[in-house]
Amino acid sequence: MQNIIIDKPYKFIKPGRSKFWLKLFELYIPHYLKKSHGIASWKITGKEHLLRSIERDCSIMLTPNHCRPSDPMLMGMLCKEMRQSSYIMASWHLFMQGDFYAKILPKVGVFSVYREGVDRDSIKFAINSLAEAERVLILFPEGIVSRTNNKLNHLMEGTSFIARGAAKKRESAGQAGKSVVHPIAIRYFFDGDIEEALSPVLTQMEKRLTWEASPGTPPKERIEKIAHALLGLKEINFFGTPQPGSVAERIANLIENILHLLEDEWLSNGHLDRSENVIARVKKLRMAILPDMAKGDISDQEKKRRWKQLSDIYLAQQLSLYPPGYLGDSPSPEELLETVERLEEDLTDKVTVHAPLRATIEIGEAIEVNPQRDKSLKTDPLMDEIENSISAMLFGSVKNKRVFT
Repeated sequence: MQNIIIDKPYKFIKPGRSKFWLKLFELYIPHYLKKSHGIASWKITGKEHLLRSIERDCSIMLTPNHCRPSDPMLMGMLCKEMRQSSYIMASWHLFMQGDFYAKILPKVGVFSVYREGVDRDSIKFAINSLAEAERVLILFPEGIVSRTNNKLNHLMEGTSFIARGAAKKRESAGQAGKSVVHPIAIRYFFDGDIEEALSPVLTQMEKRLTWEASPGTPPKERIEKIAHALLGLKEINFFGTPQPGSVAERIANLIENILHLLEDEWLSNGHLDRSENVIARVKKLRMAILPDMAKGDISDQEKKRRWKQLSDIYLAQQLSLYPPGYLGDSPSPEELLETVERLEEDLTDKVTVHAPLRATIEIGEAIEVNPQRDKSLKTDPLMDEIENSISAMLFGSVKNKRVFT
């Protein structure tokens, strides 16, 4: 399990306002993207949409999809090209990865949000900074790194809450310029030899499973064999034996087995909703399990028990990020790459850098934020517009969007 859960009392980390560090960091980003993520080039389109909002003195929120850890740095390159400073909301655990991150992230406009609770300080800062149009505000509405460029995960409605809160403040203050959201679609393309790139990683995983390496076998077959083996090992751990059914059925069954038992223990009827997506259910469980751990009000034995539960919850979340049928009959190089990266990350918490990658960043048209939500509608119209816009840019059109269930 990656170090994404911090059992310490949370304290909001606000960003600095110095443009010096931001400009310095922007100079370093291209080198960092190439060395740490294999990204050799990127292209930004739709700049005229954002420029129009800037000229109209709008308060601007950018909402990109989040398929790779490099997405925030690419957004930094977008803001540099558009000559806009930005604030970026990021999970608190990123600030807890050592002194370097704790010091540099706030300096370059990043502020924390506590994913395991209601972070009023973070939300207040986001609303106020957006209302004042001090800088462009960047939020990743998926809330997690998916490593699936051909699938958009459920978007968190906290995005629209912040956008409407800012719109209300601007309206009450009589400020000129509207509050707008620009959806952003980030896509990655691998321009190398995919079999040559993936073979060493697949060989390492096969050896870890005590198999003889099979470098002559097509990558898709090797990936599926490794995935079946790893899923079977997890099923043995939880059920005692590998389970029958398709991979999709087995993953869904394992996720439900993990979450169901913990929800029965930790969530009351008022907070229990098994129809929610896995990410939302995981967040509720963490919110219930973590507070006493952060306070230090439990015994070492109980703390150990809860860490085991949090590890199981993390597994459920990771399993939910393997879309059924993602590889299909003729997977693209990017789909093969993403699946191998996900498997390697779940095995080792690390990912091999594969190069060269090429990125495209498409800026969608402005969505004007209505300060009031129409509560007669079952879904949030602003979130629907954001999702439809990102989907149209990623998949060509909403009707042709690739959907995985």
